[in-house]
Amino acid sequence: MSHKNAYNHNSTKIAGRYYDPSDYKGNTQLENGLATTHEQVGDDYFEGTVDQLLTSKDDE
Repeated sequence: MSHKNAYNHNSTKIAGRYYDPSDYKGNTQLENGLATTHEQVGDDYFEGTVDQLLTSKDDE
């Protein structure tokens, strides 16, 4: 087993399961938590870093 496969196998044992798009329609606390966390991470990723130079419409 390669190092990457061993790492993925161990992380599944710790976490129990991964995010799945069907979690947005789920009824359990786990599904709702995974969907919420996935959305928050996506929002932060697309927003960028806090040190990014932002311009407003007034600056144009």
